Amino acid sequence: MSKFEAVILLSPDLSTENLKKQEDSFKKLLIGLNGSVFSKEDWGFRNLNYKIKNFKKAFYKFYQLEIEGSKIQNIKKNINQNEQIIRHLFVKVKNHKELPTKILKEEK
Repeated sequence: MSKFEAVILLSPDLSTENLKKQEDSFKKLLIGLNGSVFSKEDWGFRNLNYKIKNFKKAFYKFYQLEIEGSKIQNIKKNINQNEQIIRHLFVKVKNHKELPTKILKEEK
């Protein structure tokens, strides 16, 4: 199993309930592909540096994942079909960093 870090940007139009449903569906997708969520952070409702799909803000979610690298394409394909996820990024890492991340530390 490889280690990845993922940042998911979700539509600002989502209600709290729908936001939770999107998080749960992402976790179910990973578990269905024999992956796991090592840890997770909610970076909150933040401004975007530029408009994405006419949105100026988005909900940011950060995940530390463990999954086979060959299955990342399946995750990306599924995410691209979800209209509520406006952007995503997966980065392969050697080791997961300790949480909280620098972004959350700066907010406090």
